[in-house]
Amino acid sequence: MSIIEPEIEKVDRSTRSIRYLEHGWPTDLCRWHAHEEYELHLIVETRGKSFVGDHIGDFKAGDLFMTGPNLPHNWITDQVWSKPVAVRDMLIQFSHESVEKLAEGFPEFSQVLQLLRLAESGIYFEGFNPTFARGHMESIRDNTGAERILAFVRFLVRLNEHAEKKTLSVTKLIQPEGGSKHARIAQVVDHITEHYCEAFTVAQAAQLANMTEITFSRNFLAVTGHSFVEFLNRIRVGQACSMLYASDEQITAIAQEAGFKNLANFNRHFLKVKGMTPSEYRETARQDLAPKREHSS
Repeated sequence: MSIIEPEIEKVDRSTRSIRYLEHGWPTDLCRWHAHEEYELHLIVETRGKSFVGDHIGDFKAGDLFMTGPNLPHNWITDQVWSKPVAVRDMLIQFSHESVEKLAEGFPEFSQVLQLLRLAESGIYFEGFNPTFARGHMESIRDNTGAERILAFVRFLVRLNEHAEKKTLSVTKLIQPEGGSKHARIAQVVDHITEHYCEAFTVAQAAQLANMTEITFSRNFLAVTGHSFVEFLNRIRVGQACSMLYASDEQITAIAQEAGFKNLANFNRHFLKVKGMTPSEYRETARQDLAPKREHSS
């Protein structure tokens, strides 16, 4: 079992389709956890480290995130904040089914489903105006019934229109859908995800997609946002992340198991994707996410 296996949270939506919550810091609500619902998460105060799937990054006041179903997440405030904070987080939780049914009834809303697909990897809305984000959150908080739903839908539409959406977790990258070209690229993505440690060339990938190498490379970049080699390395790095914080195995062995035959090559790609070395990643993940044994009974 992983030392940072997420706590599974059950969200009661029996009386309402969306849930609004805000909390301060410190609190037991801030923990490494996952749930079936999507979550919109606005940081109101403090700075620290964000953990979304295998992503480790920095957060600051005003940052807005969205996580998908069963994607573990947590935000750890830096220790320089010694005094409690009244409201650090504002968040909304909702189900895929609710939005999907809305799109069925109103086809114009179906574009928002693309936002939900991206959220399976976790999204950081880079440059989204924090005042607007808080205003939307407060509108959802302060309204009830149908007015709350309208405020929520309005926020989703604005987020879908926002251009700078940064996906976060490598191992939750979305498999694109729709159209024969997308389906064939998705087949290659499936293969990479399942056989990431095996040798797999652009020529083999193109053959699997039934395309020429030039056509495949162009389509793969258009669909995934990454070149084939870059995407393959990101998947391998993501798999290495899981092994780094779930075991005490040596980094050299993990690099081999993740599909990197050369340790220097692994270190270079890991640093490029994660912004830190493998040993730094392991230390950070364990320090901030591992259960605090001294607090256990």
